[in-house]
Amino acid sequence: MTRTVLVQAAPTTAETEYLLGLADATDHVAGVVGWIDFERPEEIETLRRLAAHPKFLGVRPMIQDIADDGWMLWPELDWAFRAICDLDLTFDALGYPRHIEYFSSLLERYPAMRVVLDHCLKPRIDDESPESFDEWARGIARIANGTGACCKLSGLVSEAKPDWRREDIAYYSSHVLEVFGPERVMWGSDWPVCRQRCDYADWHRTALSLVSHLTEAEQARVFSGSAREFYRLP
Repeated sequence: MTRTVLVQAAPTTAETEYLLGLADATDHVAGVVGWIDFERPEEIETLRRLAAHPKFLGVRPMIQDIADDGWMLWPELDWAFRAICDLDLTFDALGYPRHIEYFSSLLERYPAMRVVLDHCLKPRIDDESPESFDEWARGIARIANGTGACCKLSGLVSEAKPDWRREDIAYYSSHVLEVFGPERVMWGSDWPVCRQRCDYADWHRTALSLVSHLTEAEQARVFSGSAREFYRLP
């Protein structure tokens, strides 16, 4: 690995400022996906200020932790999504399978917004019922086929059982690669959260094996090209 994109983990602009400080200090950090308070319209000035930083790429509200699953569709949040489009920033979609319907509506409402689904929208890999997989798979395919969104191949081990095996997550990675295509899939470490199930090196090796059936060029897309293009990294 030669460069990385840091993605927010706390719902504070202070953390975003800290991450941008790390980005200023090293070329290894190619960019930062930060956070602003979508429920405060005055935060548009904060977003404009952050967007002026050459390594500020976009934002990620922590939708997975918000009680109202349809929060993203609140009319009073329109200013934030319009600003993301106007400032040509990215939107990292962090949620669960239960959010798929709402994300679909959001992407239809703002077709110009560059969106990536984080962690494959966290399928319930620890739930081995066919119904659980089918519901997630249909929803993911609907977003892939009906929008221009990308998807991060990440977070899968975190949603698996503690004694997970490669085979447990292969069905999910195969589906994501099939419906999005390697050109719209980007690998993510989900570090340090992945350490709940394995270390960084284990997940990286597993991910390499999950894409080993792809061509060399397609593997390069998953591990660098897709992220470079989506985040418009130099």
